[in-house]
Amino acid sequence: MSPPRRRGSEVRPALSRDRVSSVAVSLADRGGLATVTMRAVAAELGVEAMSLYHHVKGKSDLVDGMVDVVFGEFALPRAGRSWRAEMELRCRSARRVLQAHRWAVGLLDSRTQPGPATLAHHDAVLGCLRSDGFSVVEAGHAIAVLDAFTYGFAMQEANLPLGPGEWEGDLAATIMAAVPADRYPHLVELATERVMQPGYDFGDEFDVGLELVLDGLARLPGPAGRT
Repeated sequence: MSPPRRRGSEVRPALSRDRVSSVAVSLADRGGLATVTMRAVAAELGVEAMSLYHHVKGKSDLVDGMVDVVFGEFALPRAGRSWRAEMELRCRSARRVLQAHRWAVGLLDSRTQPGPATLAHHDAVLGCLRSDGFSVVEAGHAIAVLDAFTYGFAMQEANLPLGPGEWEGDLAATIMAAVPADRYPHLVELATERVMQPGYDFGDEFDVGLELVLDGLARLPGPAGRT
């Protein structure tokens, strides 16, 4: 590990892979993944870009580290506890983390060099499922379905044109004014009777969807045999 560096009278923490990755995550949170370059990260750290290559091999390796930081923020399921409660906690935690790191949604399963936090997370998910009745095959089904729902919902949520409390406003009305009710009656019905009503929040659909997914997984032979 590099020794602490001084800038004037200020002592800066030593560089490390974890610190480089964390600073890159902060940059992406502020400006998106496109703003993350070796030069930009080095500038944030107050060092020359070449210094980073002692800790990351390049941009791809840097993104590997960033994804690992995100996985490290997910709640870690505990083996020996109720699979349903632990998976619910894990999925809700993942959604909150991805709301904070929207740039990461499409990257979570894209890396060919997963880091220790990524590996630990997936192993803990599988370990929790296996300890509460899921076969190896069923645990594979479960993690695939849970991730597809959670990551997919997070991606939808990140791409919505309006946020909570905005659906009943002028912009939503303008959008719907361009949708002919005679041609798309069911879309207009949902928009006017549900989406554009006061208090609507698309995020509330997560609760309904997660319960449906968990109910479906509970019907698999392994977990069903334990209830």
